[in-house]
Amino acid sequence: MIYTLTLNPSIDYIVELSEVKLGELNRTQNEAKFPGGKGINVSRLLKRMGIESIPTGFLGGFTGRYIEDYLQKEDIQTDFVQVAEDTRINIKLKTKTETEINAKGPAIQEEDLTELKRKISQLSANDHLVLAGSVPSSMPATIYEELVKICSANGVTFTVDAEGDL
Repeated sequence: MIYTLTLNPSIDYIVELSEVKLGELNRTQNEAKFPGGKGINVSRLLKRMGIESIPTGFLGGFTGRYIEDYLQKEDIQTDFVQVAEDTRINIKLKTKTETEINAKGPAIQEEDLTELKRKISQLSANDHLVLAGSVPSSMPATIYEELVKICSANGVTFTVDAEGDL
């Protein structure tokens, strides 16, 4: 089975308007809400290609429920760790140029991280893990390295799609 990991998922709230007038009331022309995060995007693309996968990572609050419900409506099985704080909402303003406002995301507690590591340690040599996207500021910058070591110990193949030092 293919598993996709998104440590800092989001709802991407996309609003389109002709222009943004700072300090004034602005009305949208179009709006859309989608589950966001690189790993989740990989699972959604794989589903469209007829390939099953299971997204995992951290979800919390009403925003986390929205993401989980959205994915289930797309017939994508999920296995997220539930956290105390709400999953973030990122805003994409589409005018002549696109402006993004990305939230920081929930604080991930030690017990949440322990639960995620437990889930990853249950994968086997028949599984593949895609680790994709940013790491929440409340987590160690070495988390991908830690999870890759767990994968290697269990014969799990993996792909990492991350930016910068990650």
